[in-house]
Amino acid sequence: QVQLVESGGGLVQAGGSLRLHCAASGIIFSSYSMAWFRQAPGKEREFVADTSPSGGSRYFADSVKGRFTIARDNAKNTVYLQMNSLKPEDTAVYYCAAGLNRGHYDYWGQGTQVTVSS
Repeated sequence: QVQLVESGGGLVQAGGSLRLHCAASGIIFSSYSMAWFRQAPGKEREFVADTSPSGGSRYFADSVKGRFTIARDNAKNTVYLQMNSLKPEDTAVYYCAAGLNRGHYDYWGQGTQVTVSS
């Protein structure tokens, strides 16, 4: 049974930082591309960042480039999203996802809420 469990969300003031974690089980983690998406109220889910199975390649949405970083620890089956200089428009539920083919994600977590106050 595949499980992706996000944690680390919360309430933070604008300009602050949060670090999200996503712990995976039930997959050969080092074979999967991992990604973070987010969905704000009333909006469609949008891509935030992804990383290749080795972690050597990373890609970011323009809206978070320079503020967010993504990293993975294949020994711990965990992917991280470090979010700095947070803005109120970053408020959303953040989801991690796993896929064998980058850009196509088969498994999703339940999400963690991030709220940025102005």
